[in-house]
Amino acid sequence: MAKCEICGKAPDWGHNVSHSKRRTNRMWMPNIQRRRVTTGGVVRRLYVCTRCLRTQTKVRA
Repeated sequence: MAKCEICGKAPDWGHNVSHSKRRTNRMWMPNIQRRRVTTGGVVRRLYVCTRCLRTQTKVRA
């Protein structure tokens, strides 16, 4: 499973809890994309979460 190479966001684990309080395992997966990102003037292909992509576009604008 990939994790964001900028912020380190990775899958998280926990339980689904039903109305009767039965617990079953589940995962929360971050929305990770493979993108070309410019870091320090060098273009690299990174696994980046959408939150970091959004922040980078805000910084550039």
